[in-house]
Amino acid sequence: MILNPGIIALVLTSFLMVAFAGYASLTGIRILQCWDLTNGSPTQLNLERKTYLVSTIFAYVSAFQLLSLFMFVYTADHIHSLFVGAMCAAGALNVNNYGYPTLILKAINFFLCGVWLLLNYTDNQAEDYPLIKFKYKVLILISGLLFMEAFFQLKYFMGLKADIITSCCGTLFSEEAKSLGGQMASLPSQTTEIIFFSGLALTIRVGIYFLVTGRAAILFARLSTWSLIVSIASVISFISVYFYELPTHHCPFCLLQKDYHYIGYALYFSLLPAGILGAGVGVLQRFSAQTSLKTIIPVLQKRLCILSMIAYLAFMAISLYPMIFSDFILETHLLTPDFIQWVISPDVRV
Repeated sequence: MILNPGIIALVLTSFLMVAFAGYASLTGIRILQCWDLTNGSPTQLNLERKTYLVSTIFAYVSAFQLLSLFMFVYTADHIHSLFVGAMCAAGALNVNNYGYPTLILKAINFFLCGVWLLLNYTDNQAEDYPLIKFKYKVLILISGLLFMEAFFQLKYFMGLKADIITSCCGTLFSEEAKSLGGQMASLPSQTTEIIFFSGLALTIRVGIYFLVTGRAAILFARLSTWSLIVSIASVISFISVYFYELPTHHCPFCLLQKDYHYIGYALYFSLLPAGILGAGVGVLQRFSAQTSLKTIIPVLQKRLCILSMIAYLAFMAISLYPMIFSDFILETHLLTPDFIQWVISPDVRV
C-alpha cells in the first residue's frame, strides 16, 4: 500500500466508523426487539439512555461519511501522478478492480447517511420518538454498507502499486468506451441538454407548488432524485465539455483540478445535497400522519424543499456560466448568445 497521509487517514477513519457503526447496530437490534415507551422497566430506561448516545455517535459517523466521499476522490486525484497513464482520479481509481466499486459504495452511503441525519433530526423533535424503529432499521442497513465500503477501500489501497500502468480519463470516458462512463459520454448533447434543463425547471416548478399548497411532496422528491441522476449524466455528457472547451473530453474528475479552478467541488457540493434534501421531503411525507409529527414535518419539509431548490439553482448557475460566457460553442449547443438575446428580446431577428 502506498503510504500517503490521505490514504492513512481514510483507512483509519473507516475502521473507526465501522467500529462505531457496529456498536450502534447492536444497540439498534436491541431497540427493535425491546423498545416500548409505555413500559417503565429498567430495560426500557436503559434503552432510552443508550439511544441518546447511539444517535449522537451515528450522527458523527454519518457526518464523517459525507466528508469521506470528497476526501476519497481528492486522495485519488492527488496520487494519480504515481501511476503511468493516469491524468486524474479517473486513472487512479482504475488501477485495480476495487477503485470504482469503492466510489459507488461511498456515493450510496453518502446519500443514505444524509437521509438518516434528516430522520434522526426529525425524530428528536417529537417527545415520543415515533421514528426510532424505522431509523434504526436504516442505521443497521447503513452499517452493513459501511463495512462493505471499508473492505473494498482497504482492498483498493492495498492493491496500489506505483509501477502499474493504468488508463487515462480520455480512454475511460470516451464516446467509444463500452463502460457506463463511455455510454454517458456518448449521450446526444442536444437531447441531454433538453432533458437536463427541463427536468430542473420542472423540479423547481413542483417545489414552488409544494411550498404554496403543501401538496405534491412525493412528486417533488421523485423529480429531485431524477434530477440528481440526470445531472450526473449531464456533467459527463456536456457540462464538463464546456469547462474543458474540448468536445472529446468528458471526464468528471478533471474538474476537481487546479487547472479548472477546482470548479468540480462547487458543482458536486451543490448537486449532491440538493438530491438528498429533495429526497428527504418524500421520506418525511411517509410519517406525516404521525400525531406527534403533524405540525413538525410540514415545516421541515418546506425548509428542505427551499434548500434543495437553492442548491439545484446554484448547480444550474455554475453549469450555465461557461455555456453563456465562453467563446466555446458545442455543435448542438442551445444556449448561444444569439439564442439568449432572442429569448430576452423576441422582436430581434437573428
